[in-house]
Amino acid sequence: MLDQGFDKLPGAEIVLPGIEDLEAGRETINSLAVSVAAAKLGVSDLIDDVGVEEPAAHRLYLRLNSELGDAAHSRYNAILARVASFARAAGHARTG
Repeated sequence: MLDQGFDKLPGAEIVLPGIEDLEAGRETINSLAVSVAAAKLGVSDLIDDVGVEEPAAHRLYLRLNSELGDAAHSRYNAILARVASFARAAGHARTG
C-alpha cells in the first residue's frame, strides 16, 4: 500500500504493522491507531467500522487501559503522536 522507504519514517513501527493488521481483519493496538488517523494516512478504504458502537480512538484507549491501567493515557498520546509524525513525514516524502 505504501511506497518503499516508508519503513524508515518515524512511527513506521506502529503504522506499517497496523496497516497489515487492518488488511488481515485484526483489531490490534496498531490497527486501532491507524484507524484513528486513517484519513491522514490515506487508508480510509481499509476501515470497516460498520456495526461497531465505539469509535476506534475509544477502543484504542480501552485496550491500552486494560493492559496498562493508569499509564494508558500517556501511552495513548505517545502512540497517536508517532502516527501523526509518520503521516507528516510520509506527506513530505511524497511531495519532496
